[in-house]
Amino acid sequence: MTHYDARETRDPAERERDLLARLPGQIAHARSKAPAFARLLTNIDPATITSREALAALPVTRKSELLELQKGARPFGGFAAAGWGRMTARVFASPGPIYEPEGNRPDYWRLARAFHAAGFREGDLVHNTFSYHMTPAGSMMETAAHALGCTVFPGGVGQTDQQLEAIRDLQPNAYSGTPSFLRILIEKADEAGMTIPFTKAFVSGEAFPPSQREALSARGIEAYQAYATADIGLIAFETPAREGLVIDEDVLVEIVRPGTGDPVAEGEVGEVVVTTFNPDYPLIRFGTGDLSAYLPGQSPCGRTNTRIKGWMGRADQTTKVKGMFVHPGQIAAVLKRHPEVARARLVVDNPDLTDRMTLRCEVHGSEALGEALIASLRDITKLRGEIEFVAPGALPNDGKVIDDIRTYD
Repeated sequence: MTHYDARETRDPAERERDLLARLPGQIAHARSKAPAFARLLTNIDPATITSREALAALPVTRKSELLELQKGARPFGGFAAAGWGRMTARVFASPGPIYEPEGNRPDYWRLARAFHAAGFREGDLVHNTFSYHMTPAGSMMETAAHALGCTVFPGGVGQTDQQLEAIRDLQPNAYSGTPSFLRILIEKADEAGMTIPFTKAFVSGEAFPPSQREALSARGIEAYQAYATADIGLIAFETPAREGLVIDEDVLVEIVRPGTGDPVAEGEVGEVVVTTFNPDYPLIRFGTGDLSAYLPGQSPCGRTNTRIKGWMGRADQTTKVKGMFVHPGQIAAVLKRHPEVARARLVVDNPDLTDRMTLRCEVHGSEALGEALIASLRDITKLRGEIEFVAPGALPNDGKVIDDIRTYD
């Protein structure tokens, strides 16, 4: 079967109707079962959230905030709708620590869809090298493989010699793990005069440039990547078309201007914000902190969902200028005072080792507008900055709101 299920090839309008029809119920569930959302959405009528425009008016909860929120309300900051017991199979600790639940359902993180697109099928033996200790990656991959009918060898991380011995004895045809550890296994196998039996691979957790993919393909290993997080599960996945990442069927993805909750124009780089339909951990407008952009059109593979370009950096561009933090939300606040400025970027440099801020604005400006912008920048950041007017379209489309180019040579 080419596709995981019939939903992948639905008419896009049907998919959008389905997602928006599910949205009010999920928001009502989050409000009633998750204390954090009961507080955040207290004045929201879930029945009115039936469009992307209505969703965009809700607050964004960013992953960067979770650590402090969880410290105040253990274990999940009040965002989980399920407690200990039959509904929650495991709890994990990602670096921070940030705690994440695993609900007691098959393929809890929905990664089976991405594994299927990578060519994994029933009867495969998957050598899984993601960690099984404290963090969820090992379980994320294993539960996906099991959902497809694969058998899994839980290799985990490290112990290269023992892993190669198991590979020699068991002859797994599939790999899951980071691309760098796959490269290490191949190099060690070459040194030992051993042939790696993998013909397919699912990689994540690191950048996976085309040069690495092509090098693996030359060895007879077809490798695919996906974009997933421990909080959300699968967000988007690569397909045989090799053109961007197709969004999963069970999340609602927005691309917003960093530091805000405002959706950007199609094609513009911004922060990935995801709303899930997970009943156990019902995250509404969850800011991943990752940058990406929508790709136009549909994938040649036949899947009709929207595509994103993949990971394009981090949205949290907070920096410190003259001992004070400046963050993207402050720049967004400046622009809200001056709607005639279409786009702007704060450039921080240090000529003569003295910090300097310059707000570059895409607008045909005037002296009066420049003075007003300087005043707003000083009022909001408590720092003096300069203004530079540039032509519309002159700023790079890379999602940066703050560009720190200081050097200290």
